[in-house]
Amino acid sequence: MIQRDLSVLWHPCTQMKDHETLPLIPIRRGEGVWLEDFEGKRYIDAVSSWWVNLFGHANPRINAAVREQLDLLEHVILAGFSHEPVVELSERLIELTPPNLTRCFYADNGSAAVEVALKMSFHYWRNRGQPQKTKFVTLQDSYHGETLGALAVGDVALYKETYAPLLMQAFTAPSPAGCYANDGESYAEYARRQFEAMAALLEKHADELAAVIVEPLLQCAGGMRMYHPIYLSLLREACDQYNVHLIADEIAVGFGRTGTMFACEQAKISADFLCLSKGLTGGYLPLSVVLTTEEVYQAFYDDYIKLNAFLHSHSYTGNPLACRAALATLDIFAQDNVIENNRKLAQVMGDVTRPLRDHPHVGEVRQQGMVVAIEMVKDKATRQSYPWQERRGLRVYRYALEKGALLRPLGNVIYFMPPYVITPEQIQLLAEIALGGIEVATDD
Repeated sequence: MIQRDLSVLWHPCTQMKDHETLPLIPIRRGEGVWLEDFEGKRYIDAVSSWWVNLFGHANPRINAAVREQLDLLEHVILAGFSHEPVVELSERLIELTPPNLTRCFYADNGSAAVEVALKMSFHYWRNRGQPQKTKFVTLQDSYHGETLGALAVGDVALYKETYAPLLMQAFTAPSPAGCYANDGESYAEYARRQFEAMAALLEKHADELAAVIVEPLLQCAGGMRMYHPIYLSLLREACDQYNVHLIADEIAVGFGRTGTMFACEQAKISADFLCLSKGLTGGYLPLSVVLTTEEVYQAFYDDYIKLNAFLHSHSYTGNPLACRAALATLDIFAQDNVIENNRKLAQVMGDVTRPLRDHPHVGEVRQQGMVVAIEMVKDKATRQSYPWQERRGLRVYRYALEKGALLRPLGNVIYFMPPYVITPEQIQLLAEIALGGIEVATDD
């Protein structure tokens, strides 16, 4: 199967030449936190299969919901037609999400949701007679997807440099992530200090700005960098003051990852656009949604001849199978006291990784809810990083596979973002594997 795969497939986020020496792992089945290959070896899915899986692989309740939907309706065009799962899902999301979000617009992946939010914000200002508001503000280290609009408002250097000629220009504000704070400076203090640059940028460019886009509390692909919710509170106030939209990209951090159902709750704010995907269907099927306000919706509600309607569509918008998976996922949240149980698991994650803080090549162990990140450094005293060319994280990845865990580091950052069905004993095992991997990766 490996030979067949490498003859025809081009894998994502992969230098395919690596597979000349790095074994590809075909997976036969999944159950709970486990993935099982064709030789019967099992791996703890510590990264939730790219942050999507919430309640384990082959979850019987989600399985049953999708099977039932298969016999009713697999798909129907959502232009001029509707169906029960998409209506019910929209009602429940509006009830669950922060206040003032009253309308749901569906797409089929996270990047697409970001594209929708960017276009919708720009188009809103156009419809309201302010067509000069075309620019966006993003944060240092941000990541919002890999379609062109999403890339343009991200701050991953490799992507931006490679595709620069294709990208619109955005403003980048300094990161509020606490890992950059001075010694003795708290995450909250650093967030407040860093917000001064964002406030200055908003004041200077308000007339041309459509929106600010952020990943609330946790910048995932940027290295699992975390920041204090006070930054979001200040940002909401400033966006209101300068008449700029706020886009909250909770694609990776929504649905309980940060300790609350949605990260924005911890700052007691609501965005003008909330982008959701990944865990929305429990990791089963591609689906994303942008929730927005009635004010935004009304800016597009007009006679056809005015040509003010929003211009965006996907063939699989609001797919019934995906919506049923999402509804089953929300049922589990409603019935199983998930958020409270996650707090207990998060405590375990913090406890078992705390000893790693004293490792001579660990610069920081940081945690936000059900996400723990361990950053390897060359020099602990100066926080000097290992050169990226040495691929220290890859050494951890290889070691973890041998020990039965899927840990896929982000550069020199090892992280746990497991399904919520993980046990304390399995968390302890991950910590032991991570320590062993760090020992191997830094032993020279």
